[in-house]
Amino acid sequence: MSQIIEPVMRLINQFSKLPGIGYKTAQRLAFFVINLSDEEVEAFAKDLFYAKKKAVYCPVCGNLMQKGDSACAVCCDSTRDAACVCVVSDIKDVLAIEKTREYKGIYHVLHGVISPMDGIGPDDINITGLIDRIAQGGISEIILATNPDVQGTATAAYIAKTIRPLGVRVTRIAHGVPIGGDLEYTDEVTLMRAIEGRTEY
Repeated sequence: MSQIIEPVMRLINQFSKLPGIGYKTAQRLAFFVINLSDEEVEAFAKDLFYAKKKAVYCPVCGNLMQKGDSACAVCCDSTRDAACVCVVSDIKDVLAIEKTREYKGIYHVLHGVISPMDGIGPDDINITGLIDRIAQGGISEIILATNPDVQGTATAAYIAKTIRPLGVRVTRIAHGVPIGGDLEYTDEVTLMRAIEGRTEY
């Protein structure tokens, strides 16, 4: 059996660090890159570096925005309902909800969920930023749209308990999203119905 040379092995190891990429897929990606032209590889590397350099978090909600902008596209959209804030655990969840084209409010991205098993507590995710936004006034409803798994449910319960005394309505996305499912992989119609059918939490 031939041994994989060190430069290719390093590339495989880098690909295998990506979420959802196992060794065989990483190997396949590495060999694909090796077979690209020098120009294609250079363009790919430039785009990786460009995205990393130019993509930053919105200082308002935590969504992605381009470096140099004052806020993300959603926060800057004057047609959105700034009184309704949908709280999600990840930027991918913003993209999933936006695909429904039904939600007209704004967002707050936590960048994680409470997970004691992984050493992640309330102070390790963006809950303080949410409390600060509520304290500034103008928010009447918080929609908790974390995943309906153990960590997502625990995070939603903690946030609800924390912000309920602040006088805002707290709702939770309801039916349609399966227990243990990820918003990222939920279809648009199901997500739309979940948001429409949200309940007091």
